[in-house]
Amino acid sequence: MDDFPRPWIKYYDPSKTTPDINYPRTSTYELVRGAAERLPDNIACEFENKETTYAEFIKKVDHVAACLQAMGVKKGDKILVCMPNCPQAIQLFYASSKCGAICVLIHPLSAKKEIEYYLNNSGSRIAFTLDGFTNNFIAVKDDVPKLEKVVITSIKDELSFIKSIGYSLTLGRKVPKYPKKDYMMGWKQFLNLARTEDYVDVEVKGEDPACILYSGGTTSVSKGILISNDNLNFTSYGTLAISNCFPCFIEDMCTDKATELIKKRDYIVLSVMPIFHGFGLGVGIHSFLIFGGKCVLVPTFTPESYAKLIKEKHPNFIAGVPTLFEKMIGLDIMADADMSSLEGIFCGGDSLPESTRKKFNEFLATHNGKTVIREGYGLTECVTASCITPVNEYHEGGIGIPFPNVLFKIVKYGTEEEVPYGEEGEICMSGPNVMMGYVGDPELTAKTLRVHSDGRTWLHTGDAGSIDSDGFVYFKQRYKRIIVSSGYNIYPSQIEDAVNKYPGVKTSCAIGVPDPVRQQRVKVYVVLNPGVEGNEELKQKLIAHCREYIAAYAVPKLFEFIDELPHTKVGKIAYKELEEYDRKMREEGSN
Repeated sequence: MDDFPRPWIKYYDPSKTTPDINYPRTSTYELVRGAAERLPDNIACEFENKETTYAEFIKKVDHVAACLQAMGVKKGDKILVCMPNCPQAIQLFYASSKCGAICVLIHPLSAKKEIEYYLNNSGSRIAFTLDGFTNNFIAVKDDVPKLEKVVITSIKDELSFIKSIGYSLTLGRKVPKYPKKDYMMGWKQFLNLARTEDYVDVEVKGEDPACILYSGGTTSVSKGILISNDNLNFTSYGTLAISNCFPCFIEDMCTDKATELIKKRDYIVLSVMPIFHGFGLGVGIHSFLIFGGKCVLVPTFTPESYAKLIKEKHPNFIAGVPTLFEKMIGLDIMADADMSSLEGIFCGGDSLPESTRKKFNEFLATHNGKTVIREGYGLTECVTASCITPVNEYHEGGIGIPFPNVLFKIVKYGTEEEVPYGEEGEICMSGPNVMMGYVGDPELTAKTLRVHSDGRTWLHTGDAGSIDSDGFVYFKQRYKRIIVSSGYNIYPSQIEDAVNKYPGVKTSCAIGVPDPVRQQRVKVYVVLNPGVEGNEELKQKLIAHCREYIAAYAVPKLFEFIDELPHTKVGKIAYKELEEYDRKMREEGSN
């Protein structure tokens, strides 16, 4: 890649990485199996205070793989997993990798029609779900011709004996009842289908598909994104190389030197980002399981429970979306929090407002923190991780520098014509983390993955941004979300960042509303802190405040105060819902 300018490599730590790293071209399962061989007594996972060593974990995965084969699962088959972060979901992911199957990971709170779409779009033969969501599968079974079996498990299947009794007497009672069907199978029945030694070896290569993830759906219908073993393995290696999560040079991972270093201490990550999300799977779980780290699996959480976990578990690494960090530091429970154990705090999934970054870093500084929050950038099409803010360098508004092996450039939207440093255009990237394609949509795949004149395949992200001469990347907005007013491009994220700086504002979301003259006008929905009154005087103050930060043509004049903003299933602000709400309100007002 020496022929492509990469000014950002000067920020790499040479003791941890090089501009181009070698990573194993094999299955995701093989990397975790290697960690289990090197560090069998390390704790791989903790779930509801029950710990599982690497030796125990890989033994369970091997058994699940044998049972999948007993159900007729072959290389290339799809199995769908509808679960939060729980041991069964992790076991199924790595077991499907061992079998060469493709694991389709979906949100357990998906609506019935969404589940029907995911099953048909992916062509899944077998579905695995928690018992609480079984009725959704019953409702769609007749409309999914390829679905043969639904295997049902429960949270209590992986709890200690005492905890399982407690679960049955409390939360277990709230699980909806469902009728038994001949296509259903319980988890214990599934585990009795085969012995571990019945497994028949399958050759799985790095280039083979590993999973299908579905996009978050903030802009349109969710797209099925096919991710290879190489995509996931590189993302994990790249994350460890550039994030300071790993104790030595990244290519020494499988050596005695690294093994001895990892034995000396814990590397604990709070795995709260869900497995059905690229960041949760690739960074929050796979990155740590391939080298001997400990994943504390968190199936559901609130800002309050997340804060409690930080205080109880003393993790070394945490990740979340901006709204989570914003809410967490304002909680009473965090007043006496000791943040000294944290070595990596990663924020993604949505733009990190400058005000939130400053507030969180100030909180860290006054609570024994030794690091700062670091923003990253990516999308599901690149396993949601492709660049991150360096440890000791920050450019305001920047979202970081590219991973090793990954190239970034800015082009005129929809073309391959590169623009100069500092000029805005469409963010494009090329590298081993870029998806295989969209499931069942070759036309969209060809539009998104394009071979440029340099012979490389480039992912056209649909995101507006720029790169400065130091190689820092700046994200402006999804092109589909840009507000066009009187011919000017207006970026909602810039407006939100300005509004959020105003005292008393908790958060905000800017949308475009129709205007007969300008095409669109900017309207901002604002959530205020408790005790702050939203009135006409405050609206005028917000307008004046915005004039200090935003060009005159982009200053919003329309404000509406609401109690809270809607969010997607992975915690992003669901601006599409606000646009639809605003449209309905306008229609009702005109009637």
